[in-house]
Amino acid sequence: MIIDAVLAAADGATPPRIGSFIGGRLEEAGAGATLPTRDPATGALLAEVAEAGADGVARAVAAATAAAPGWRRTPARDRAALIGELARRIAAQAEKLALLDSLDTGNPLTAMAADVTKGVRLMGDAAGVALEIAGRTYPLPGLHYTTREPWGVVARMVTFNHPVMFTCARLATALVAGNAVIVKPSELAPLGPLAIGELTAGLLPDGLVSVVAGGPATGEALVRHPAIERITFTGSTATALRIQAAAAASGRMKTLTFELGGKNPIVVFPDVDVDEVAGAIVRGMNYTRVQGQSCGSTSRLVIHASIADAVLERVARKAAAIRIGMPRDPETEMGALITPAARDRCLAVVERATADGARLLTGGRIPADPALAAGAFLEPTVLAGVAPGSEAADEEVFGPILSALTFTEEAEAIALANAGRYGLTAAVWSREIDRAFRVVDALEAGYVWVNDVETRFPAVPFGGWRDSGVGTEHGLDEVLSMTRTRAVNVRLR
Repeated sequence: MIIDAVLAAADGATPPRIGSFIGGRLEEAGAGATLPTRDPATGALLAEVAEAGADGVARAVAAATAAAPGWRRTPARDRAALIGELARRIAAQAEKLALLDSLDTGNPLTAMAADVTKGVRLMGDAAGVALEIAGRTYPLPGLHYTTREPWGVVARMVTFNHPVMFTCARLATALVAGNAVIVKPSELAPLGPLAIGELTAGLLPDGLVSVVAGGPATGEALVRHPAIERITFTGSTATALRIQAAAAASGRMKTLTFELGGKNPIVVFPDVDVDEVAGAIVRGMNYTRVQGQSCGSTSRLVIHASIADAVLERVARKAAAIRIGMPRDPETEMGALITPAARDRCLAVVERATADGARLLTGGRIPADPALAAGAFLEPTVLAGVAPGSEAADEEVFGPILSALTFTEEAEAIALANAGRYGLTAAVWSREIDRAFRVVDALEAGYVWVNDVETRFPAVPFGGWRDSGVGTEHGLDEVLSMTRTRAVNVRLR
């Protein structure tokens, strides 16, 4: 199994060569192009993963097309039972899967253990709404009703920060709706999704689930394939725009859902408890789960000038106290960024911001610990006095950098929060409920917290506005998006 081969490589064995999971089996890597998968914390090679390419995508689509009709005819309750059994298989491998994800992403092992647990729970949630996939009847002359029908073959493209959790969730919602599913993991962290694919073998019909590994060429082949009408993607706005272009170039109509990035504001008014809000600001940055590499991180602090110094002093102290270390160490709170290139990009952002006049309160450096020298580590970073309209203020960094801006009037706070092109999440902190709701109503974001950050409720739809996405995920909304509506009109004689 992938899990055992990669974990052995992490302990010194020869790194395996791994193909995609197609037609109910893990393919041989063959002699074609492979992508090296490395541990971000050490740079060590974990595996060579074969590029599926157009040929692999064609095999996956053929297998999915063959499996889809029988799965569609399987009663929803039976589909749910099989998804529940898959969740139990994953739970039985939870410890190994968490370690696999930690090795592949650089995220702390403790965080990835929580991810596996959440992924299993999300599979159970999806199975639990199987009988809610229902149409409607209409009180008109005759008989008029709708049904919810699966798309057939669905492509789900997941990103690198939560590979196992996202694969669990995206698989379950598409499967329970009656679809065959092809997962395309990020080329930066493909191992967890491939391992999940292996765990479906012998349980689900061959071909119902495939996991095609590879880079942009594989992704484009998936998007352009004429048999795939429904595609979802989690990742960057730039890649989503390329997917839209490739879908249009395919000559076929495609239904696309995107969950993309953000430069998410946390707007703090002067009536808050400074200690409480300082803790929330650090928590909202996701320093300690994914090194700030989260689309929902509240990385733009918009804070009233009268309390900015007091709050930022506390934020910087809390951020500096975060324990950076090797991801497998249970004491580690913050691991490595996904690649050295990602770390260097973050360092360049800090350099440009300080050159523009921002003050570096903490971080912005590679840790001095020699034990971390081979990895893509970066200290949690807090920038104050960031210039409105600058790169650090408006552009997504996707790393452990918090940018703080100040305001004095409510209208100014709203303008700063809505600046730029993104609109995924936002948070408002105030004890004045009228003001909080006024600001919520003015924010251009799809998911907003009041006096909280980062708490997610799986039943609540999650999705972005503007360049942060199209459509929503989570809960019944996501399951129903994996179907399309058929309307039936019967004239009664």
